[in-house]
Amino acid sequence: MIRQWRKQEDQMQKADKSKHTFRGHAAKWPQMDIAMKEWITKQRNKGFAVSTKMIIYEAKRIALEKGIHDFTGSPSWCYRFMKRCGLAMRTKTRTAQKMPEEYESKILSFHKFVIDARKRNGFEIGQIGNMDEVPLTFDVPSNRTVDRKDGTKLPPMLIFKRKTFPKEVIPRGVVVHVHEKGWMDENGMRVWVEKVWSKRPGGLLKKPALLVLDQFRAHISETTKKCFKEVKTHLAVIPGGLTSQLQPLDVSINKPFKIFMREEWNKWMAAGNHDLTPTGRMKRPTITQVCEWVKTSWHSVKEEIVVRSFKKCGISNALDGNEDGILHEDSEESDVSDCEQLSSTNSDSSSDEFLGFTED
Repeated sequence: MIRQWRKQEDQMQKADKSKHTFRGHAAKWPQMDIAMKEWITKQRNKGFAVSTKMIIYEAKRIALEKGIHDFTGSPSWCYRFMKRCGLAMRTKTRTAQKMPEEYESKILSFHKFVIDARKRNGFEIGQIGNMDEVPLTFDVPSNRTVDRKDGTKLPPMLIFKRKTFPKEVIPRGVVVHVHEKGWMDENGMRVWVEKVWSKRPGGLLKKPALLVLDQFRAHISETTKKCFKEVKTHLAVIPGGLTSQLQPLDVSINKPFKIFMREEWNKWMAAGNHDLTPTGRMKRPTITQVCEWVKTSWHSVKEEIVVRSFKKCGISNALDGNEDGILHEDSEESDVSDCEQLSSTNSDSSSDEFLGFTED
């Protein structure tokens, strides 16, 4: 061992003192490391975040191009590659949502309101819903998603930040709206009620319905309330600070949806051959592409997750009390088990937003 150290003395003198020098195995495919590091640098210079999924996709493409047939592109290879090249994950720290001091009494009051409304109006199982906005990263606009307690998912409405309606083809099963600032306002709510909520099964017949909403201003303005009253929809407004406990979308549904959405983005990024702007930057995905991603991702969320989420929030449980044990159960892992294959690298899905890589 000492002889080996003497042979490496010059190299050791020049090495980084804070690193474990000369430990670990050398790269099996050094040309792959060089090509991948160059690719990551180019992506970062263009302003794009690079995820582990994208690294694996690109590495597999390069391996095929170079005729490296025994390369599998496993998560462990990605980890070792990152370590060799001095790359580290950069993730967004999530701040826990602060609950009101009297949150228990507010939750009980909300549950009592929902139960009383169900008993008084006799809502059918498919006429109880939840709706909210879901902001998405990587130049994808906000979209509004809705689901009903029987597991039916209504078409998503995407809100694009622009003044004019896009001329591109909008896929069936998706509703598109535009706003100068990309916000949902009273007009957007009116469009949503007309084009999404009123088109649900039973909507045209104006069957009595119950819709769970948070306290966002546009959701509960007098103008919006009037729109819902016209279609015989009762509102159950979630107390402030309690959406993480009482909103089905927040409790179990948004996470798998975002995982599937991230997968669509990764596949698009890995495909390459993207159009460039006159300044050489990669163009954003088209509105048609984004609509297809949202449609596919929303369809991929299983109905069982939707049904379970409503029960965890105490909105659709049996009125005789035999399902009260489901309330607030901690089963997030089971809710996303169907999409574990999309997060096998144990990194990209650990937070709502992925910000990319930094160098150590």
